[in-house]
Amino acid sequence: MQQDTPDLEWLDGDVPRARQFADTYFSKAGGLAETRHVFLRGNRLPGRWVGLDTFTIGEFGFGTGLNFLATLEALSAMDPAPHVTFLSFELHPLSRNQLERALAAFPELASLTGPLLDRWRPAPGWQILSFDGADLVLGIGDARQMIAQVEPHAAAGRARVEAVAGKVVVAPVDAWFLDGFSPARNPELWQEDLLKSAAGLTAPGGTLATYTSAGWVRRNLIAAGFSIAKAKGFAGKREMVEGVLPGPADTSLIPGR
Repeated sequence: MQQDTPDLEWLDGDVPRARQFADTYFSKAGGLAETRHVFLRGNRLPGRWVGLDTFTIGEFGFGTGLNFLATLEALSAMDPAPHVTFLSFELHPLSRNQLERALAAFPELASLTGPLLDRWRPAPGWQILSFDGADLVLGIGDARQMIAQVEPHAAAGRARVEAVAGKVVVAPVDAWFLDGFSPARNPELWQEDLLKSAAGLTAPGGTLATYTSAGWVRRNLIAAGFSIAKAKGFAGKREMVEGVLPGPADTSLIPGR
């Protein structure tokens, strides 16, 4: 069964906007720069990768795949680099043509975009797509239901899907990219119960970053168990949020340090 594709309009020729959520998939001020600022810098990446063999990233909202491709780009600049498991949820996957048009805005990622497009056949349920240096564990469906199917296991190694048990097994999440549409327009991805489930999958000392600083989102993150702090937002946005799940982490990961 093919998942329904989103109804898009295109702003300035190449910025996709979801009509259902009245929100763009990335900033008109520069999507790749936004990803680097909010999600990579906000989670202290790639610095945290030094000396590691593996690392797990969790994401709500795969969207155009820009965050994933920016992660691959950062990994490609490291030698040695850890193997990354990238766990991502998406309820409304773009079609291949939509994905290709959106990512054409980032010619510097062309060598990474091609392999993603070649593998892009989204269908409801779980898929593991393997790339050089990373496995994309893609859950097509409602994150609020699908997250219960994720089983963190410290000795998981490479991610795997257990079809009979209906589970996907990954190592605990080291960093979260919280990248759903605007909380005002898509509140489902920012609810306390979902964020508590995310915290339950997170390694002690694991971090998060998100572009939003909405008060009720901050309160839900705190209720889920994260320590959070505001940070400088991207472009004209004054604030964003960074956080950490308390544990035996490097103090440089603590918000505000």
